[in-house]
Amino acid sequence: MADVLYFSRDTKLYVEIGSNIWELPVLDGFSFSQNSNSTEVTLAEMESSAGVSRRGRAFFNDSLAPAEWSFSTYVRPFKSAGTGTGAVNTVVNSHHAVEEVLWALMAGDAAYASSSFTGFTRDTTDLNIDFDSSNKSTLGTANLYFKMGATNPVVYKLTGAVVNEATLDFDIDGLATINWSGFASTVSQGSAPTATLYEDITATDNFIRNRLTQLTITADDTTTFPGASNDGVYNLTLTGGSITISNNITFITPEELGVVNTPVGHVTGARTVSGNFTCYLNLDTVSNLGTSTDFFNDLTSSAAFEKITNKFATTFKVGGSSATPRLELSMATSHFEIPVHSIDDVISLETSFQGLPSTISDTDELALTYVGA
Repeated sequence: MADVLYFSRDTKLYVEIGSNIWELPVLDGFSFSQNSNSTEVTLAEMESSAGVSRRGRAFFNDSLAPAEWSFSTYVRPFKSAGTGTGAVNTVVNSHHAVEEVLWALMAGDAAYASSSFTGFTRDTTDLNIDFDSSNKSTLGTANLYFKMGATNPVVYKLTGAVVNEATLDFDIDGLATINWSGFASTVSQGSAPTATLYEDITATDNFIRNRLTQLTITADDTTTFPGASNDGVYNLTLTGGSITISNNITFITPEELGVVNTPVGHVTGARTVSGNFTCYLNLDTVSNLGTSTDFFNDLTSSAAFEKITNKFATTFKVGGSSATPRLELSMATSHFEIPVHSIDDVISLETSFQGLPSTISDTDELALTYVGA
């Protein structure tokens, strides 16, 4: 008998929604697991007349905890060729992203029709993704398939998977990457599906370099936060940072006696958008260009201390302001905390922020714009 070993580098991931199956290339470091909840019953009694004290115990499996999964993908915008096996659209040059199905699961019900999702607006200019459909107690679900090995593959199916969190890190020397994590109802062994949508997953022109990322911050109150030439704009050159979007999902599991219960569904919590960035502490000695020194000084002015909530429009252009491919993340209402200094060879500022809706019941914390290669 020949033993077969499975290596993570042979793994392929598929996402199934209805009759549509996306193949997504994932990076090293993916994981999935499902633990169980159990109850221990012990005896504790005094001695009997015979001098015996029972000290036994029993163990019961109560339920399965929701499965947890995580993996990373590159940010990969592209324009559809409109034809060919695995094509995602029949419209030539319509903008897409290899990982777009995950955004659909995070931002709404993931309903897919006419080559697009709820909350997506795409044409031959760009792909826009909003969270207008995300004010729901439950979000869209999918089945995830991890196929391990090429010969005699083992396939694990995560049923009822939901996307809980996405984090985009600005590693200055790396490619733009999103770490995705979430939950599922069960993990079981299944059979490998056949991908129906996989356009451009082997392309080499749709990766984005983080070093090209630009950040623009525009104050709502230009008197308190004058920025560049009193127009409220701050142009900061980043050295690192991250943005995290979370649905704060919890799973519901029955508690019936006599059976091993399995999770039956999820509910959403408060939607949060938060992040941080670092930049060098720099000063323009010729003209006011809204540098990081200006940003710190304005946020710590006496006028700023009279405002317990500040409001800035914030745009990260991952890949540059006009280059292709790129991803733009726009927050119309950001609240900034006071930056802190990081003392190193070159002095830096570290700043945390929260992306907020324009009113507490709105869904406009974040908007995404993909522009394909």
